[in-house]
Amino acid sequence: MLDINKTIDTCSICREEFTSIYVEAKPGYKIYVCDNCLEAAKFNFIWICMNCGKVYIRPKSLVIKRISSYELKRAYVLCEDLQIIQGIDMCIACDPAGMLSYMKPEDMGMEC
Repeated sequence: MLDINKTIDTCSICREEFTSIYVEAKPGYKIYVCDNCLEAAKFNFIWICMNCGKVYIRPKSLVIKRISSYELKRAYVLCEDLQIIQGIDMCIACDPAGMLSYMKPEDMGMEC
């Protein structure tokens, strides 16, 4: 749920605009989102690493086209019209070895 308060901070996604709109992703961790990034979320999937703060933005059509898992593709197609900014626990930038050992190829929609 988005909240509007009196404190203003830079957008957690573009890091250029100042905004008072935020969501508390986990206790004590606020993600600020400006109007431009909210608009960009209509056409892109946006992931924010909750560990290092790195932002990944990918076009929805490209992501959906590349998924081979039928169930995962179906779930993403349902989200195609929604504005989704999702927090992830870790990313490839902050723990490359951990990420690769954590995920199995079949979990990523890839076939061995």
